[in-house]
Amino acid sequence: METAMHTTTAKKVLSVRPVGTRAVLAELDGLQDVLALQDMLYKSPLPGQVDVLAAAETVMVVGESAAATRAIGARLLELELTVPEVTDSGLVVIDTVYDGDDLADVAELTGLSVDGVIAAHTGQVWTVAFAGFAPGFGYMVGENEVLTVPRRSSPRTAVPAGSVALGGQYSAVYPRRSPG
Repeated sequence: METAMHTTTAKKVLSVRPVGTRAVLAELDGLQDVLALQDMLYKSPLPGQVDVLAAAETVMVVGESAAATRAIGARLLELELTVPEVTDSGLVVIDTVYDGDDLADVAELTGLSVDGVIAAHTGQVWTVAFAGFAPGFGYMVGENEVLTVPRRSSPRTAVPAGSVALGGQYSAVYPRRSPG
């Protein structure tokens, strides 16, 4: 009699690079691993951990000293990433007027009608995965990838505050007028 054994490889940090003497940058396989590591570090901070800053495929961890940071870097490579628990951190509803210059282009890129784009955007919960680009600019991920569109080939020099954007797998609301 044969016994089938299935082994799954635990998700791990791919590499760790120093960022000066008091921070390390953990490189991961994608956003899901970033969210998993960020969740783990928030819930169970490593000894000497001062701050955690997430991005699309990296997490920077700041330490209280050079020695603590070296230890954090070594520990990050040992961690087995686990799927973060879904928590109810409160739903924020953002009233949106869908009348932007790119709405027809998004419809064409996704194969949806304009009404279909609006329904796809309003019909799912968007979660801020990380912040960046400008203060208050949250990169949000949706529950599906139906609205994944390429970034514009040429950025706009000024996007009005309050504009809703799509780029790649992310959506965002511009907190102030800025290029984008």
